[in-house]
Amino acid sequence: MLDRAKTLAPELIRIRRDIHQHPELSFQEFRTAKLVADTLLELGIEPQTEIGRTGVIAQIGTGDGPTIAIRADMDALPITEQNDVPYKSQNDGVMHACGHDAHTAMLLGAAHLLKQSLAEDAWHGNVRFLFQPSEEASDEAGISGATAMIADGALDGVDAVIALHVWSNYRSGIFHFQDGYSMAAVDMLEAKIFGDGGHAAYPHNGSDPLFMLSPILNALYAIPSRQIDPLRPSVISLGYIQGGHTHNVIPSEVAIKGTIRSFQEDVRYRLWEEIERAFKISELFNGRYSLNIIKGYPALYNAPKINGWMRDAARELVGETAVTDIEFGMGAEDFAYMAQKVPGAMFKLGAAIPDGTTRYHHTDTFDIDESMLPLGTAVLAETARRFVTLRERV
Repeated sequence: MLDRAKTLAPELIRIRRDIHQHPELSFQEFRTAKLVADTLLELGIEPQTEIGRTGVIAQIGTGDGPTIAIRADMDALPITEQNDVPYKSQNDGVMHACGHDAHTAMLLGAAHLLKQSLAEDAWHGNVRFLFQPSEEASDEAGISGATAMIADGALDGVDAVIALHVWSNYRSGIFHFQDGYSMAAVDMLEAKIFGDGGHAAYPHNGSDPLFMLSPILNALYAIPSRQIDPLRPSVISLGYIQGGHTHNVIPSEVAIKGTIRSFQEDVRYRLWEEIERAFKISELFNGRYSLNIIKGYPALYNAPKINGWMRDAARELVGETAVTDIEFGMGAEDFAYMAQKVPGAMFKLGAAIPDGTTRYHHTDTFDIDESMLPLGTAVLAETARRFVTLRERV
């Protein structure tokens, strides 16, 4: 499978660069979806379009037996690319700064390899290809690409789902696995602290929301370390504080925005309760507050059994030294919705450019080492091939 994937390398790079040059934001992946659908048709695979609004799915196999799905995301970010490369984004203010172009290219490569396998091997099941929109953002109703696809039946009849994510600050070609909870649930908080405001020379005549902010910040940042069991990870990070407009006016309100991350659901809801308590401090100083917590992606649970299939495939195809177990961290992924619906797992594939510079995700200089594209393609395809040819893996 790896030898075959390596012969596809020029095509994988071509597809990845084509998508990179024409990035599209969440739920706007019209050109990308057409490229995916057209490529599948060229492979003799019939696609279904407009699944989850702009997603594409396709399936090959025997029609009966178990089904494994492979997912890739397709959307880009609202970032202006600064890289001086031939495949630089041609869409102003939009950039593939997280590697979804590579994910899509590798899944198309896996479809190519598995179509060959279907003609050669004794299959006892099916493989479904999921090209998902909108991983980077949710709409006003909190619907992301994964939830939209699930609602449209993308996982109906699926027994397992797998995926990968390239990682630009891990050494290229190294496979990273983590069993169990691997990426965090993420929620957003939007709050305001209200006071009377007034003249800066006479703060005693009213209540000052900027003064209230100080103990509230201390209380917020103390929640993970003082209210939550330290053996159960969580983090609260604020990214936006705005209050006032000039030197000599005490503002009447201060706005705050941030994120809340955790793994376990009971910890998640305990964090919400403690955040509410922190903002109630404003009432001790004759102020008041508003708080809106927006529930986001759940924590990603990598099913150990399914992770084991991919880990075994990587070891056998690429070698033991290219496989490692490592904690993924507190980032979030809407693939978690799919792994909640059916057993699933995602691995990370190192893709650092070997020039010593790190092209961090979600930055205007993000880029990857394209030489790892055949590796990810082969492991996804081989994992699926074993699922449909070796009954004991079901």
